[in-house]
Amino acid sequence: MEAEQRQQYLNISPEIQSLGGLVTSLLRRSTELTDIAEALLQIRAMDLSEEQRAQLPSLLSALAYGLMSRSQSAGDPADLDTAISLQRRALDMTPAGHPNLPGYLSSLGGLLCLRFESIGDLADITHAISSQRRALALTPGDRGDRPSLLSNMGRSLQSRFERTGDMTDLVEAISLQRRALDLAQEGYEDLPIILTTLGIAFCLRFERAGDLSDLTESILMLDRSVDMTPEGDEELPFRLDRLGGAFSLRFSHRGDIADITKAIAWQRRAVELTSEGHVYLPSLLTSLGDSFHARFEHTGEVSDIVAAITLKGDAIHRTPLGHSDLPSRLSSLGNSFCHRFQCTGDSMDLIKAICFQSRAVGLTPEDDTGLPSRLSHLGSSFLSRFENTDDVSDLSEAISLQQRAVDLTPEGHTELPARLSSLGRSLSSLFEKTGEPGDMEAALSAHQNAIQLAPPDHGDIVRFRFHLATTWYKRFVSSGISEHLDASIGYFQSAVATLFGRPRSRFAAAKQLAQILNRHRPHSPDVLGAFETAVRLMTLVAGLEQTVRIRFATVEGHAQLPLEAAATAFRHGQPDKALEWLEQGRCLVWGQQSRLRTPLAELRDHDPILAERVSIISRQLEGASSARSPGPSAHIAHKLSIEDGANNHLHIAREWDALLTKVRDIPGFEAFLQPSPASAIVRYLPESGPVLIINISKDQCDAVALLAGLDEPMHIHLPLFSFEKASKYRRALDGELRSGGMRASGAYFDTETDAGVPGRLLMPQRKARSRTEVGVRSVLEGLWKEVVKPVLDSLGISKGNNSSKDRLPRIWWCPTGPLSFLPLHAAGVYGGSNAESIMDYAVSSYTPTVAALSERIKTNRLVDERVSGLFLTCQPNAASALAIPGTTNEVLSIYKELAANGIRSLKLEGEAVTADECLEYMGRYSSIHLACHASQNATEPLQSRFLFHKGTLGLNTIMQRDLKNADLAFLSACETSTGQETLSDEAVHLAAGMLAAGYRGVVATMWSIDDQHAPSVANDFYEYLLSGRRVGAGSRFDGTLSARALHHATQRLRERLDNSDKSLLAWIPYVHWGY
Repeated sequence: MEAEQRQQYLNISPEIQSLGGLVTSLLRRSTELTDIAEALLQIRAMDLSEEQRAQLPSLLSALAYGLMSRSQSAGDPADLDTAISLQRRALDMTPAGHPNLPGYLSSLGGLLCLRFESIGDLADITHAISSQRRALALTPGDRGDRPSLLSNMGRSLQSRFERTGDMTDLVEAISLQRRALDLAQEGYEDLPIILTTLGIAFCLRFERAGDLSDLTESILMLDRSVDMTPEGDEELPFRLDRLGGAFSLRFSHRGDIADITKAIAWQRRAVELTSEGHVYLPSLLTSLGDSFHARFEHTGEVSDIVAAITLKGDAIHRTPLGHSDLPSRLSSLGNSFCHRFQCTGDSMDLIKAICFQSRAVGLTPEDDTGLPSRLSHLGSSFLSRFENTDDVSDLSEAISLQQRAVDLTPEGHTELPARLSSLGRSLSSLFEKTGEPGDMEAALSAHQNAIQLAPPDHGDIVRFRFHLATTWYKRFVSSGISEHLDASIGYFQSAVATLFGRPRSRFAAAKQLAQILNRHRPHSPDVLGAFETAVRLMTLVAGLEQTVRIRFATVEGHAQLPLEAAATAFRHGQPDKALEWLEQGRCLVWGQQSRLRTPLAELRDHDPILAERVSIISRQLEGASSARSPGPSAHIAHKLSIEDGANNHLHIAREWDALLTKVRDIPGFEAFLQPSPASAIVRYLPESGPVLIINISKDQCDAVALLAGLDEPMHIHLPLFSFEKASKYRRALDGELRSGGMRASGAYFDTETDAGVPGRLLMPQRKARSRTEVGVRSVLEGLWKEVVKPVLDSLGISKGNNSSKDRLPRIWWCPTGPLSFLPLHAAGVYGGSNAESIMDYAVSSYTPTVAALSERIKTNRLVDERVSGLFLTCQPNAASALAIPGTTNEVLSIYKELAANGIRSLKLEGEAVTADECLEYMGRYSSIHLACHASQNATEPLQSRFLFHKGTLGLNTIMQRDLKNADLAFLSACETSTGQETLSDEAVHLAAGMLAAGYRGVVATMWSIDDQHAPSVANDFYEYLLSGRRVGAGSRFDGTLSARALHHATQRLRERLDNSDKSLLAWIPYVHWGY
């Protein structure tokens, strides 16, 4: 339209041309209506000749264009109404045959189309198309502006199609726009407009017919349009948004996370380039919100759905009542609220969802093509409320709405399969309530029709098959007929086998299939294959392209899967398979981060350039993965500001995948960074004792023992122990800790002992008022009799004596589930003539995974003598925390002992060292002793941290270090190996972070330690280490005997105390991690 106005200026007299320029300038720069009124008065007051009056239509048309521009930027609908009136006046003043008549007609059509898109009056779009059709009829084929006239009419036809769904309009629109593109030469001024309009048309046809080639063509044209649009062009935000919309649409079809990442990037830029108050802004905000919503459905990242709700709410706030897009925006916002409810369970979200969606349906005309979508979404919200409240009236409303949506959806529409599937879900729920066979038949019919109508490569085909499989399973549960179970299993298998489906949907199907087979056909050979696929897909949905926080959230919801899979493997007599699945599925995130640091010596020998690239990208990926994601309450501006980091993360993850493929194509490197088979896992094991994985599922408890020299894992069934007992013991121990003021993650704690000596908890709190029925000794005795002693007996490990205490075998514990929070290293009978404990039999350590231990053995490197030494720091008066004066004496005593033995060491207290400087010293000294406060963050585990006088040292930061010469870390602080309850099989504590950073051994604590006992434990520990130094060690510090040193130190503390629960809780928290 702008090009037409410029063309019309060419034959205007200089006086009027000058005034027209002034008017247009005023319209573009001013928001004062008085400027326009003054301009109109000047035109009327001028004494014009007949020739000059003949040029007035051009000026009126220019003025109409200016008003239209201002209405778009300022959002005042009155400007658009005035523009249409002026354009009609210009048209009325133009005689038939005048060369400007086609342009005026086309311009009027464009203005009417804009008003239709705003208020939705079909009369406007009908008149628009009529005017533009007449303009084309009056335009010679060789006229220069014919491509623009064709494109303008095509846009109007598209707009009418979006309202009515009449495919003839869309077919004609694409035909006109193709002709416009054919006529437009390279360099044609309106070529970007033509490309954009045609690109949008292809998107619309894809949404209706589902032909992926249309979407590919759309992206190519929209991308070309954006490339041709200069910075500062007022149309650039609109074109960026449409390009982002096309990528978002392709993501919904293919599920490629790269597409939605691009969509968000383009749409974010569109929003940033759009001025406050611009008429486009609500649409741009909604589009960006839709893309965040789509990514949430893929990743489960709560901050994405929060961003979607914020953006869409802002868009509605800016949308005037009566605007034609208001119903679609209300429905979209309601849909996001419904999805957030499904994630958080907040019933207020569901109330808002139904409120917004009901309003959207009420505002939508019966003939609007958007009505079926809004009905279906509202029905889904009612279904969600039924599932939450069991109110059958909600279910009836859901079915009514979804059936109406299906009835209104034309044959061949791409959304028909999804709407049928939604209807099938509701009908399936109705069958569960009524038991009526007709309801089940209707549900199955809807699901089967959805699958039949969806193309094989439909983005939601896995979900459709999953819902059909689930419905068949419900029928089997009701009927008990084996053929119904066969049908369910068959569709689950089909869903899992769909290679192009979304990984989350395939994982859900695989998990459900494995559990159904395990429940109903536990002896079927298919059950092992199902679990293998489920565990593999679990690692895929928690892939490295996600942030660590998202991966933790994914793992949290499926923590029982690898344990259940292992239990099944044990029952089938395959402990090697159990071992593999436990290694793959447990400590998943920790293992991923650790594998990024795999030594590359062999690859460097073969291809040093490729090895260096792998090293560089692994470091970049580790940093990107560990970057802090915005929390659910993060401000939208912050959310948008970190999107560049998300884009970079995805790019790095894609390059990492490409590098892995390249390495694995090299003969001999086919298994590079692949999950290890059992034969590889048992290849590097400690000579000094067994590694014991204790698997505890809901059905049974088993141990798998790994011993150096044995080629296969050893299965030890533990029939006396169970998941229920482990949970009971854990609750009992937690209650004892709370009542004694030794657990910092609860609500009632104290940080002083009865003698008034402070513990090393972060803040003072009250003790719990009640104690549990099961005491500490009962818990330890239960662990001894039901887990530890049966394992020792099976392994033939006998009790030592005083003369052999320094030669006791070592045991590495790798517990799972609730057992991860119980002190296996202290199991025993305390009191009576039969008193004994694990400490009489072996020296205990813990390891996150077998791989973590075997990698240490495989790459057992010597510490560089130049950095061998101990860095000590105490932080007795950290801000906002209780004073712990015992740390000062503790560190000073150790430092004096080291100095007396000539060992390289450095002691810095309080403000003498910052948290950042501590990281630097960790690289300069092979070992570290930290005596300070520690804080375990239950909601954000990676934000757990050590507190310094100056700053904090966080787990996230520690895990990103790669300390080549790290040896020993002694963490003399509270709860440094506590972990998080909902992530029992993920090593999310400070001790594991030190292992990840490279430390070979870590001394940590399971709960609060007493500031009175901590110095003596530390002194006894180092005394033992120093007594075992080799002759000629010089200034070197060696932490090799750290596990035995801790065993010795805790034994010494035991000897100074009695066997009361309080005394037991004083020495039990000290644990050793690593080699």
